[in-house]
Order: sequence, then C-alpha cells, then structure tokens
Amino acid sequence: MPTNVDHVSTVVRLCNKEHIPVIPFGTGTGLEGGVGATHGGVCIDLSGLNEVVEVHSEDFYCTVRPGVTRKALNSFIRDTGLWFPIDPGADASLCGMAATSASGTNAVRYGTMRENVLNLQVVLPNGDVLYTGGKGGRAKKSSAGYNLTNLFVGSEGTLGIITEATLRLYGIPEETVSAVCPFPTAQAAVDTTVEILQGGIPMAKIEFLDDLSVKASNRHFNLGLDEMPTLFMELHGSALGVQEQVEMVSEIAQSNGALKFEWESDHEKRAKLWRARHEWWYSGLAMEPGKKGFATDVCVPISKLPQVLLETKQDLESSPFVAPIIGHVGDGNFHSLILLEPDNDEELAAAKELAFRMAKRAMAVGGTCTGEHGIGRGKMKLLEKEAGAAGIATMKNIKLALDPNGIMNPGKIITI
Repeated sequence: MPTNVDHVSTVVRLCNKEHIPVIPFGTGTGLEGGVGATHGGVCIDLSGLNEVVEVHSEDFYCTVRPGVTRKALNSFIRDTGLWFPIDPGADASLCGMAATSASGTNAVRYGTMRENVLNLQVVLPNGDVLYTGGKGGRAKKSSAGYNLTNLFVGSEGTLGIITEATLRLYGIPEETVSAVCPFPTAQAAVDTTVEILQGGIPMAKIEFLDDLSVKASNRHFNLGLDEMPTLFMELHGSALGVQEQVEMVSEIAQSNGALKFEWESDHEKRAKLWRARHEWWYSGLAMEPGKKGFATDVCVPISKLPQVLLETKQDLESSPFVAPIIGHVGDGNFHSLILLEPDNDEELAAAKELAFRMAKRAMAVGGTCTGEHGIGRGKMKLLEKEAGAAGIATMKNIKLALDPNGIMNPGKIITI
C-alpha cells in the first residue's frame, strides 16, 4: 500500500529487476478479472493515495490520485459549480476508470473516459515516471506527437501504473429532468432511441430496461413501474432549452406507441426513478436467490441496435437462464445479467457461449466485444477476432517495448 509515487516507482523497479509480476489495484469493481493475480506476484493497492491534487474551476479541470473515487471527487468539488459526469455505476476509482476506459449512463452526452482524460502520470515497468501530456500539461487539445494519454487509457494496468489523472470537469446543469417511459415492445423503445438521436436532441442519458429488468426492480424495490420494455431518460440544460427538448422527445416517444410519458425535475423523485437502473444488478440477483451473475457487454452502431438487441433478447429467452437486459442505448451499449448456479461448470460454459454469440453478433455489424468493461481475462479470444492479426501484433509490440519482462498485470488483454 504505497504512500506516494516514489514508493510505487521503487516497488515496480525492484519487481522488474527480479521479474516479479505486478498487479495494480484500485477499488476492485472491474468485471473482467482485471485484478486477478493469475501469475502470482505483488499487488500494489493504490487506495491510500486518495488526494485531490488540484482543482482549477476557471479551466474546468482537476488532478486526482488513484485512490480518489468519482463520488469522492464530486463531493469535494460540489461548491465550485462543477462536476465530473462519467458514471459507471459503481463508485470506482477515477484512475481505475481511466485504466479500463470506463463510461456509463452519461456517456451519450459527455463521452467516455477517453474523451475526458487530459493527462496521466504513469509509473512505467522500469520504474520511470511518465507524464503522458507533459508535466503540468492540461490543454484541452494537442497535436504534439503520439497520443500517449490514450495509449494508457484502457490499458488495464498492462503497460504501467496510473498514479495521477488530470480530468475534464463540467458545469452543473441549470435544469435536470428525468422520465420513465414504458413501451409495448422492445422494438418500439429502441426505435424511439434511434429517432431521438437522429433528431440531434442532446440527451444526457437514454437507458433501456427490458420487461424482465423492470419486473426485478419492482419486486426488489417496490417501485410500481409498468413491467414492459422501458426507457429511462434525462435531459440537462437551461430551463427553456430543456422544456423545448422535453416536447420533442415526448412527440417522438408517442409516435412510437409510448404508453405514458411523465417528466420529473424534483431531485428526490428523480433519484427514486433512477433507482431501478442504478441498482439493476442487485435486483437481478434477487430474482434467483443463491445464484451468481455473469455479466456481458457489447456495443454496436446505433443504426444496428434494434436488430442486435432484439436478436440477443430472442437468444436469451430460448436459453435455460433468467437473463434480464439493460443498455446505455444512447451510445449503442447494452448488457445482460445471466444468472447461474455457483460452481456449476455446465451452466458456466453455456453462459460463456451465450456471451460469445452476443459478441460475435455485435462484431458482425461493426460493433465491439466490449463497450466499457474492458478485456481483462474474459475476452482475450474475442479481442483476437476483433483486432485481427495485425492489431494483436501491434499491441504485442507496444507491450514488449514498454514491458519487455512482462511483469505488468500478466495474463490480461494479450499474451506475450
């Protein structure tokens, strides 16, 4: 448990000299086995490095150390009128979110971690300390050389240890309104999403819950929602701008057969509406007490979302599993929670096959096998199919150049 970056550097340098694996640990909320010590070694727990180094409200950025979580940051800056909007659901560490290129419910408007990291301090496998945007760099754009920052965003600890991140901040919106809108079919809900985005309406969130997910939320939280395919939506902006957008979204939803459409601006009532989405994992697990969840994650071009989501729904319904679906459908990303008996190898193999088919279906239409969870251990074979031989070879060359002894989080993303 290091207390400063020099401590991290010293430990990594010694491990590199002795060829001992190093596994960085933030909060452990990743979903693809990224912190599993498959080769043994030293776990560097960064949770103690929890300082917000600086906040520059005039320039809309802050710098944090790896133990700072997104909720802690937003609490720290609440009096500045700014916030950091990337929300993967769990209260993850911000540097861990950078390492996995996390996103979440607000990505449709604010982007993912890739668009919101300005600079990183990284301890390289030889112990050197790198600033990917130059020491003190915080410009919102740059064309100076290779994009080192985005080389490490999404690298999952396989190229170095992120010990500091400089992040974009945003003004807290003047007005925020949310809605829950049930539809007769999943097709109608997804068609509504596509039409809203094609209309250029600046949605902050568009989340999809299938009928099974809504049923689970009602049972777990007693919410009283209609148990039908449902969109959860949110708009941010000025009072007048939001009102105009509400009218446009309502018209599109009604044209696709929305059964009702109620907007809510009160903070407590909005929080209650969103509980079904934010605690979806736990309500899903409660449907089959004693079972464990197997998470899936694919992302497709928006135009292909109706086709792929509906085919996936049919595939899951024909399986022996209870498997609710949710999605950040505003950016084409969706997930399923497949409920399994613990330690049942046959069920685990069948769930993996379902997830593999989901990923192949996504890649076949120009999508990806992971929109936000990363590769870790679970999707290495799928990455080979998605990136192709040249892509994997290039990744291996980068890995070997930076980590020739292969000590950084071995057994994740690629093998060398």
